[in-house]
Amino acid sequence: MKALTPEAVRKLITGRSHPPKQSNNFESGSQKKVSSKRQEKARTDTGLEPYSGSWGNQEIAHLLRRTTFGINFNDLANVSSMTLPDLVTSLLQDETLPDPPLNVRDGYTGVPIGQTWVNKSGDFDFNQDKLYSLGAWTMGHMVHQNLTLREKMALFLHNHFVTQVEIVVEARHLYSYNNLLREYALGNFKELTKQMTINPAMLVYLNGNLNEVGAANENYARELFELFTIGKGEQIGEGDYTNYTEQDVLAAARVLTGWVNDYLVNTSNYISEKHDKGDKQFSSAFDNVVLSNNEEQEYIDLIEMIFSKKETARFICRKLYRWFIYYTIDDQVEQQVIDPLAQIMVDNDYELKPVLTTLFNSAHFFDEANRGCLIKSPLDLTIGFFRQFNVAFPDNADLINQYANWRFVYLLALLQEQRLGDPPSVAGWPAYYQEPQFYQIWINAATLPFKRDLTNFFTLGPGYESGDFILGIDPIAMAESVSQPSDPNILIQELIDLLYSIDLIQDQKDFLKEVLIPGLPDFEWTVEWNNYKSDPDDPNKLAAVSSKLRALFSTMLSMAEYQLS
Repeated sequence: MKALTPEAVRKLITGRSHPPKQSNNFESGSQKKVSSKRQEKARTDTGLEPYSGSWGNQEIAHLLRRTTFGINFNDLANVSSMTLPDLVTSLLQDETLPDPPLNVRDGYTGVPIGQTWVNKSGDFDFNQDKLYSLGAWTMGHMVHQNLTLREKMALFLHNHFVTQVEIVVEARHLYSYNNLLREYALGNFKELTKQMTINPAMLVYLNGNLNEVGAANENYARELFELFTIGKGEQIGEGDYTNYTEQDVLAAARVLTGWVNDYLVNTSNYISEKHDKGDKQFSSAFDNVVLSNNEEQEYIDLIEMIFSKKETARFICRKLYRWFIYYTIDDQVEQQVIDPLAQIMVDNDYELKPVLTTLFNSAHFFDEANRGCLIKSPLDLTIGFFRQFNVAFPDNADLINQYANWRFVYLLALLQEQRLGDPPSVAGWPAYYQEPQFYQIWINAATLPFKRDLTNFFTLGPGYESGDFILGIDPIAMAESVSQPSDPNILIQELIDLLYSIDLIQDQKDFLKEVLIPGLPDFEWTVEWNNYKSDPDDPNKLAAVSSKLRALFSTMLSMAEYQLS
């Protein structure tokens, strides 16, 4: 399979392989299917050796795009003097857990507006108000993230250890789950798996709370093997796979009996009378281990057993690879990237930081074939837009409006088929696992027009109005972030470097300049910009440059390249 080139993405989006000459709108095209089968020829020949190539804004931007939800000119300036190892270390720094979500609904009388509800018992009648608060709060931390990996990894873990709001329902359970993702986002994956196994939200979601002696429920046990840890491997029989068998699922379900969630105090409890105290025999996939009764510690024995197999590390590293690098894992990637990463994970007892440090410092991460090869998820696209244009949100003094605007961003991603908190199934969002399309699933006849309308709404219009606040871009401030905004060539090139993961060909740059100053020489823009700067309070001069900049931004965000990361 060939790499996903800009031409392939443009054809996927517009139905043609060449850049647009006259139109700056997308055209719907049939979805191009790409096989994810192993290639005869490797995509790349690089591995985990330290990257030794050029180190400038393009490389910095590539690293930040993959590890955060969008960057702006200020971000680039703040890290421009850092070396690659220092920047990776900074991205992997630990952060304290954020303050909990607050009540922002007048109708919820359980706690006053501006106070948290997370430790409030009962009040289930006000659960929808809490869910509104939780969803907005979660989005707010993604929009206002620091330049660290935590938020991107928290979403990765949400897509890995899936729960769904519509099934769990209880907001306090979901808050504890959300906090757990952030707590272990850069921590120990094995310890996270232990904590997740008895998390109240997960107990509800996969029926662990119904799992008791004599009536073992297999839901969580099955997903623990298949999706959360070791993966299936090749099928060797009816319901049996290389990495585990049906016997293992049944035995694991018995191990996990006895745990229930507690709605009153938002925790989980072990009830000995509900636990199966018999011996549990596992298959040859786990060396025929027998786990004996160990009461509330027995689930830990189970997880230690699963994580003793290197294939568990390989499975996790493949998912990290598809999240941060590319969806195709060919033989070369398996041997030169996945297997050594898995060994690093095993050697460090499943700590994530050593694995991610090696990956982000590697020649493979910065390989040209691995730049601009992903299609942005709706969350990457939407949050990235607001962060790239440094869009201001209401501050804490306007709390109700602040949460309302965060909720608005949540809805924008939902309308592009990525509903934060509610992946469509326990397997997560199909774009991260569904062959053969993978990320191309984000581009379809339903979402594509909305993506265009979304960017046009903010670039050509005033923005989203809520109360006295308008959520919108400032075209002048965006232009002034450029080193020399009076020069149309520098203006366009620096915007390209920020907004796109790949450079444009000269014809495209000429096309963009024609949008900015149609039929005019370069100096006309210089004169117009300088006229505005000499008298910025003149509404006519302001409107003249603002309208041209908005047209330029609209065109740039409507091009296929903007969908790439």
